[in-house]
Amino acid sequence: MRQIVLDTETTGLEPREGHRIIEIGCVELIDRRPTGRNFHEYLNPDRQIDAEAEAVHGISNAFLADKPRFAELAARLVAYLRGAELIIHNAAFDVGFLDHELNLWRGTEAPRIADLCTVTDSLLMARKLHPGQRNGLDALCKRYTIDNSHRALHGALLDAEILADVYLAMTGGQVSLYLGGEGMDGSGVGEGALHRGRLDPDRPRLRVVSATPPEQEAHHARLEAIQSASGACVWLAGAP
Repeated sequence: MRQIVLDTETTGLEPREGHRIIEIGCVELIDRRPTGRNFHEYLNPDRQIDAEAEAVHGISNAFLADKPRFAELAARLVAYLRGAELIIHNAAFDVGFLDHELNLWRGTEAPRIADLCTVTDSLLMARKLHPGQRNGLDALCKRYTIDNSHRALHGALLDAEILADVYLAMTGGQVSLYLGGEGMDGSGVGEGALHRGRLDPDRPRLRVVSATPPEQEAHHARLEAIQSASGACVWLAGAP
């Protein structure tokens, strides 16, 4: 299963007003594991960046002056995305901009994102899992205990990396506390805990220490003493 977690930064909010993509960041996952085969480019938009947008991502026109135009890397991006499942937070925004850029590149002959990929909106997924709560990327990082302290400003690749962690946590089961035996992947650690910044997937399996027969007998004797003194011991209910 090939998935690509994608984010963009733009000159403004609306492609119909001529706004353009200035950064694309993609993180590739194969069978839910990062491959390191990422896609990251800054783009010269040939227009001014709105002051409000620059305040969010910190990218200036001066920085982008020598960067390539979208048309120069469009074919490479299409080849990279083709056939994958895209994971995007608030997908309508990024897909709208990508389709706009593809149209500027080749007009009606250009593929649309829907022709290349399936799209999963992690924001819609989060709203179903956590109705009535904040589901922005920062709020989800806090909810799933993912470190985003290095995210002073938005950045497409940085946000895609963080979103990959969030997506794996949201879809991998319990991540903040794991007390069982083998995890979903058979490693002794729940798969959702394997996202970046948490447990190393190659760590040794945790040792499980069971009570010895004398310890079990002492424990049972203590419960019976509680039962005798109080007349009710919930821990003895159903006990053999």
